Amino acid sequence: MATIARHDRLEAIIDAVGSAAIVSDPAALALYGQDVFSLGVTPLALFRPTSVADLAAGVAAATAQGIAVVPRGGGMSYTSGYLADTPALLVDLAGLDRILEIDPVDMRVTVEAGCSWAALYEALHPRGLRTPLWGTLSGIKASIGGGMSQNGLFWGGRDGTIAGSALSFDVVLADGTILSTGSATLRPFGPDLTGLFAADCGALGIKARVTLPLVREAAALAYGSFAFAAPDRFVAATSEIARAGLASESFGFDPFLQAQRMKRDSLSSDARALVGMMKAQGGFWKGLREGARVVAAGRSFLDEARFSIHTIAEGRTQAAADADMAAIRAIVAAQGGTEVENTIPKVLRANPFPPVNSMLGPSGERWVPVHGVVRHSRALATIESIIDLFEAHRAEMEALDVGAGYMFLPVAATGFLIEPVFYWPDAQAALHRHAVEPAHLARLTEYRSNPPARALVEKLRAAIIAIFGRMEAVHFQLGRAYPLAERIDPAGWRLLQSVKAAVDPRGLMNPGVLGL
Repeated sequence: MATIARHDRLEAIIDAVGSAAIVSDPAALALYGQDVFSLGVTPLALFRPTSVADLAAGVAAATAQGIAVVPRGGGMSYTSGYLADTPALLVDLAGLDRILEIDPVDMRVTVEAGCSWAALYEALHPRGLRTPLWGTLSGIKASIGGGMSQNGLFWGGRDGTIAGSALSFDVVLADGTILSTGSATLRPFGPDLTGLFAADCGALGIKARVTLPLVREAAALAYGSFAFAAPDRFVAATSEIARAGLASESFGFDPFLQAQRMKRDSLSSDARALVGMMKAQGGFWKGLREGARVVAAGRSFLDEARFSIHTIAEGRTQAAADADMAAIRAIVAAQGGTEVENTIPKVLRANPFPPVNSMLGPSGERWVPVHGVVRHSRALATIESIIDLFEAHRAEMEALDVGAGYMFLPVAATGFLIEPVFYWPDAQAALHRHAVEPAHLARLTEYRSNPPARALVEKLRAAIIAIFGRMEAVHFQLGRAYPLAERIDPAGWRLLQSVKAAVDPRGLMNPGVLGL
């Protein structure tokens, strides 16, 4: 039985959806009132619909009472996208997690928005199918609806970004109307309504169902990892691999982040990862041989590298995948890179959705990224500006034990994602204790609250966002962290404001997100 003592206006919502769908337990409200980085205003209550009809009815009942509604997917974001400025009804979509239709004839799949990327992968992979963009590394928790709202990429990044891959949405608007945005056959069907609701961070509506295209899984894979002594050569090679479209996935680390990953991920001894990788090789003896290579490589193969690139090439045949990897090797060689053991991409591809233990540092430190996607021609200058910023604050960072590195990821052929990542000693939040595996959490240090270190991280994040602004970068999961109005055409901002007014005239759908 739900408790309604916090606000009698909840009675109307309970009348519409039933008491089982409304949660007001203080511990649950505290947990859902935070994201990976920030603590927000405690929600008025949680609404956990188990059908799209109930979602629409609950949203309509809430907004009729003047209660703001805020959608939450898997909760893995860190830009305050679902942290409202005032007590609101937080819509937890985890109960809308069904895979509604897998259609291998028309090559499409329809899911409810709370379905995780990992669950979809597990349903499609045995059929030899996947979606073109098939999730982020946090996909064991992150939801498909959240990805469509926040945008992002990792798996399948050669083909673009997650939010750009959808064929159509069913969206619940602020008044409870269910809007279907387009055709499940081809996008766009007329003006692109699906694109309008993509990457909106829930400002325009709550995605209830998502239809995605299907492709057939690659028949063969090839892997390559490479080390570079200097960032200019690393950037040049990364960009050329992306422009040539040779890698289905390509990602890299700077020395600091590389060292953090090696400390956190004992790739040579993690039994689950190793068994998964061996199974993925196809054939007992091949798996045994590759497993032995991983164990022999250990974690020392990147000790001397300053920057690294890790690549995966897909092909219809092994010869085709190997040919693409040979072309990658030629690009790397032309830039003075050297090949190292391909343990990281091989193990990662075999275990694409690992536990989200990396939301804490290898010793239990707090963790938060900040990112921007720039043109290839501006990638090196952006990295150099960020390095200069860190150098200018080196004394402060060392005094407060704030570490920073960065990850790199090409975005299709046109973009270069740079993601600085901060680690600092600070107290864990309820979300970390909820999401990190208990056995892993038990091995970590529990730090005390550290406001000075967090304040420095916040200052440096803001400075990096300003650097990205000067470089005309774009961002994923804008939430309440990245500016939009200042970065888009003024006429486009006015149009977006008018759309917001049309679909949410009272401003009750995730108010404040995107600056709307």
